[in-house]
Amino acid sequence: MQLFVGLGNPEPKYAKHRHNIGFMAIDALAAAYEFGDFREKYHGLLAEGQIGSEKVLLLKPQTFMNKSGVSVSEAVNFFKLDGSQIVVFYDELDLPPGKLRMRRGGGFAGHNGLKSINAHMGGDFRRARLGIGHPGDKARVNSHVLGDFAKADADWLADFLKALCAHAPLLAAGDDATYQTRVVEAMQTQTPSEKEQDETNGI
Repeated sequence: MQLFVGLGNPEPKYAKHRHNIGFMAIDALAAAYEFGDFREKYHGLLAEGQIGSEKVLLLKPQTFMNKSGVSVSEAVNFFKLDGSQIVVFYDELDLPPGKLRMRRGGGFAGHNGLKSINAHMGGDFRRARLGIGHPGDKARVNSHVLGDFAKADADWLADFLKALCAHAPLLAAGDDATYQTRVVEAMQTQTPSEKEQDETNGI
């Protein structure tokens, strides 16, 4: 069994925030793999289904970001899961938009959701770091993270969520490295032939 957790804030007014890309990933996975309805469990919303050959639980904590660990630890303790069975999807400022990096353990880079999970159950879990880009100025970080995705982000965001879902059986099987590689490849939108055509045209 695998537990995929998406971090975000509840309530409709936060739904399009960059900080909620973890929720967006979980919703996309639930739709792509025809999970059952989300129900209220473990201070969150939980859905059960299958990705590839693995049973997967999808969890969206409803405790607000800075108390995410309350929900995650309850689910982890109930199902008696270890770090290898937990994947947390969350927004990553230090990655360009649409980039994925997988890791297990590590620091928290000021992310309150990760800090809360660590406080409740430690930091030994798998992480799907979803790039949202940095605004370039520390003074603008809060408004960037807690602001809606711009209209200009719509195309890459849709492609990113699609890629995260398309290769999810690899993630469910525990092959994080290949999952990362396949998603990165999928986000390279131009084919070699298109690049060659651009060069031929002097672009």
